[in-house]
Amino acid sequence: MTSSKHHKSPESPPSGAMLQEPDGHRLSDMLRRGELFNQNCPSREILKHLTSRWGVLVLIALLERDHRFSDLRRTVGGVSEKMLAQTLQTLEADGFVDRFSHPVVPPHVDYSLTPIGREVALKVRDFADWIEVNINRILATQLERSPEQTG
Repeated sequence: MTSSKHHKSPESPPSGAMLQEPDGHRLSDMLRRGELFNQNCPSREILKHLTSRWGVLVLIALLERDHRFSDLRRTVGGVSEKMLAQTLQTLEADGFVDRFSHPVVPPHVDYSLTPIGREVALKVRDFADWIEVNINRILATQLERSPEQTG
């Protein structure tokens, strides 16, 4: 007879909980084993998608609300149509973004986060928030280490 207190829930861990794989391995154990550091690990490609400049900004923008393509392009300043389209296609293929095309003329397409997209976007936003909070420290360090700086 199995005690219910030992039953593992298939749901995502609460924010701040230790991340575990279905086989019970902790993320830190997996990193020590080197899966993420293995060049053939599929997680590396996902990491690249999630941490690309445009991927980060698109995810954060979609956290606030759903966007149409042109609205998203204005929100994510500096992104070209081509790069935004590629980023959205990649994030959609990974299952982080949903694309809904309304049957109207001219075409009207909305982009939103999937449930797993919302989870990862919150993590990405935390990373971006850390950068914003620490930007002055980072810039000061860059200035100190600048090769043009003379002592």
